[in-house]
Amino acid sequence: MKQRLGSSDLEIAPLVLGGNVFGWTADRQASFAVLDAFVAGGGTMIDTADVYSAWAPGHQGGESEAVIGEWLKASGKRDQVLIATKVGMLPGEGGEKLAPARIAAACEASLKRLGTDRIDLYFAHQDDEATPQEAALEAFARLVDAGKVRVLGASNFHAARLKSANEKARAAGLPRYDALQPEYNLVSRHKFEGELQDYCVEQNVGVTPYYGLASGFLTGKYRSREDLSKSVRGGRMSELLDGKGGKVLHALDAVAGETGATLAQISLAWLIAQDGVTAPIASATSVAQIEELLPAMTLELSREQLDRLTMAGT
Repeated sequence: MKQRLGSSDLEIAPLVLGGNVFGWTADRQASFAVLDAFVAGGGTMIDTADVYSAWAPGHQGGESEAVIGEWLKASGKRDQVLIATKVGMLPGEGGEKLAPARIAAACEASLKRLGTDRIDLYFAHQDDEATPQEAALEAFARLVDAGKVRVLGASNFHAARLKSANEKARAAGLPRYDALQPEYNLVSRHKFEGELQDYCVEQNVGVTPYYGLASGFLTGKYRSREDLSKSVRGGRMSELLDGKGGKVLHALDAVAGETGATLAQISLAWLIAQDGVTAPIASATSVAQIEELLPAMTLELSREQLDRLTMAGT
């Protein structure tokens, strides 16, 4: 069931567990239960970031990494999982974004919170046009050479910048970005499809999309104006309801009727089937939620079903 992540030596299951909720909407006990259930169900990679969850009142960032670190220590499962985390959105020691001193300091802080000696996949969380690409890549390369980071990834990069960075890495003999983490789902496709997707396929850059369920919209939770009050995210859903969201939900309902799968499982299976995608990211705040998501890893949709879903979101 595992697939190689691009041309790296990492092999991962086709679903990545998003850690953005840990220490935020999922407390320590709930987070531990979700992590245990994910690994028990065949999951292998946990995705987090140093900035999770700095947006919450009273939080400063690093909360998610700290919870995952506590779980790794308590469970003894460090060697059973791969840890992905990110630098570039949380300013701190050494500056901000991808300043070389910031990359070095942020990596040390993440390793400490995670309680581990290595980060399996380290992402530049966003592009930084103020820092020369070679300087950022050299800073990442020092971490790889020191054994603190295994593989590099880029998140939220445009095609031209990802291509430019990897060409500079090759020219200078530095490690390249072997993974990409873009926003991508059935109702938000413009940030990945086209030039960026083509580049990743051509250059064998593994893709782990975030917002795979469009913040819950693709679970079918929001179908009318009345539903928008169901969560703090509801306000964002009105735009989707007004746009192609209704058509996509209708197509998902039809495929659910044919397969017996849930809308969330179908949405993730559609992502898994897309060119270049290794594994989408999805988060869960309860064991019940993670147990619903896990079957997406083995759900095979027919070509006709995949095409119907694609057309609905076009």
